[in-house]
Amino acid sequence: MKESTREIRTVQVTRYVTPLREGGSLPAIAEADDGFLYVLKFRGAGQGPKALIADFIGGEVIRAAGLKVPEIVFANLDEAFGRTEPDEEIQDLLRSSEGMNLGIHYLSGSITFDPVVTKPDRKLASQIVWLDAMLTNVDRTARNTNMLTWHNELWLIDHGACLYFHHAWHNWQEQSERPFVQIKDHVLLSLATEIDSADEWFRSLLTPSRIRSIVELVPDEWLNSTNKDPGLTRDVYIDFLTNRIAHSANFVNEANHARQSII
Repeated sequence: MKESTREIRTVQVTRYVTPLREGGSLPAIAEADDGFLYVLKFRGAGQGPKALIADFIGGEVIRAAGLKVPEIVFANLDEAFGRTEPDEEIQDLLRSSEGMNLGIHYLSGSITFDPVVTKPDRKLASQIVWLDAMLTNVDRTARNTNMLTWHNELWLIDHGACLYFHHAWHNWQEQSERPFVQIKDHVLLSLATEIDSADEWFRSLLTPSRIRSIVELVPDEWLNSTNKDPGLTRDVYIDFLTNRIAHSANFVNEANHARQSII
């Protein structure tokens, strides 16, 4: 039975508000025609559409798993948008990002998660560790937690560093079955005492049909950046994720071993 598909809204970017100078990707806060502010991720930045694909799939898988992720939208940028931008670097970025980009709803008033001040319960910590190990997310460390506290709840953001297998396609099946050794640096690993329970729950929840329903939402124009047929590329993402979940014991054992090593 096919899982129901979540509708992803498309908005038109109307105003560039301010850059967020984090790393080399230059995301920005922008306003859209629905009146909301978004953290805009540009297809013309850094690793290009692959970062948007990872951010989208990672965020939507985590949402499907029941955790808090800000709304993700497709954000269209027309060719006239960057003409009045005085900063040449930003103008070049805007011009190279015409078309479909990725918007993350801006959580106004949120604060960066501080693991010293706030400690999530062990069930939630275990779920986050499992999901990041499955998605091969290298970017949830003490140095850069990529989590926000908003209305006393923990929200997960910035998943563009997930699914790094897509930077070298030739051995994707082998990579799908590998342990995730970078989990040793996860900011919540010491609290993740219930990874085995998380594994049992997510293996039943994140079914092949649910994974397919998420990946099918990725725009063809992002997938075209791989110089492959969009349909074939989409199938690789689906197969990678479903095979990784089927072999979850590999990354679960690695995570449990890494946690034992630090306590």
